[in-house]
Amino acid sequence: MQKDNLATILPLSTDQDDKAVAPASANLVDRFLDNIWMEHGLSKNTLNAYRNDLKQLNKWCVSKSLDILNLSRADLQDYLAERVENKASPHSTARQISCYRRFYRFYVREGQLKSDPTEQITRPKLTRGIPVSLSEKDVESLLAAPKTTDPLGVRDKAMLELLYATGLRVTELIELSLSQINLNQGVVRVIGKGDKERLVPMGGVAQKWLTQYIASSRLDILDGRVTDYIFPTRRSDCMTRQSFWHIIKRYAKQAEISTKLSPHTLRHAFASHMLNHGADLRVVQMLLGHSDLSTTQIYTHVAKERLSKLHAIHHPRA
Repeated sequence: MQKDNLATILPLSTDQDDKAVAPASANLVDRFLDNIWMEHGLSKNTLNAYRNDLKQLNKWCVSKSLDILNLSRADLQDYLAERVENKASPHSTARQISCYRRFYRFYVREGQLKSDPTEQITRPKLTRGIPVSLSEKDVESLLAAPKTTDPLGVRDKAMLELLYATGLRVTELIELSLSQINLNQGVVRVIGKGDKERLVPMGGVAQKWLTQYIASSRLDILDGRVTDYIFPTRRSDCMTRQSFWHIIKRYAKQAEISTKLSPHTLRHAFASHMLNHGADLRVVQMLLGHSDLSTTQIYTHVAKERLSKLHAIHHPRA
């Protein structure tokens, strides 16, 4: 898939916060983001997070009459300490430190800095929480919620079925193009984080609904307009993550699911249910597009927890 121009991926913000940032500092941020986008192929969400992290640091520098490129380690520690006092989470602090480390190391390599002020700043230790999943019964109820007598209902049904069948990230799902689907072979060619490509089988049920949707309801939704997105809105735009999140919440309410959901709930359910039914951990890793097996191993805790509950319920001596 051809990369978009960075300016279209990360348009310059025009909000009040940006007016407080010196143009020279904004140019430093843009140059850094251009570089990591070209060299590392980071996702749009990661680039947006980095831009926001650097914008917030810039804003703090302006308030303290400091220059972002000449901060000392003590300055950065003061900034991070203020964030912690304002209830910043360890995860967001860890991400910010990673962002700033990349930023300052880039300008050390470019010869504009002699040293990296983040060099002796350590990231907070993070505990990986167990992802919230759904029972197979709840998933069936969620997938049955869309009304398939309506074109948008068929679209939503196809999206939910495909998401559960493949374990795609929400961003990967909403950005799918027609060229990434092979209905004859029943596979999806996914462009994941870092522009890494993987082939994921979609299964018979998702394949059936996707075929029906593309042949009829998608054409009704587009009403003569043209787009390569598989799941467009009625304006033929790419659906946003927030819009899809509202769709999941609406159907979960209709299905009377009480579990607290997230946009990745069906991705978590996909992995947990695969492991519950005996799938190999490395196969699940490949399907999810995890670069590190340790990321996938979190789902083994979910599977073990379910097995323990089943044992307690059904074993006569439990």
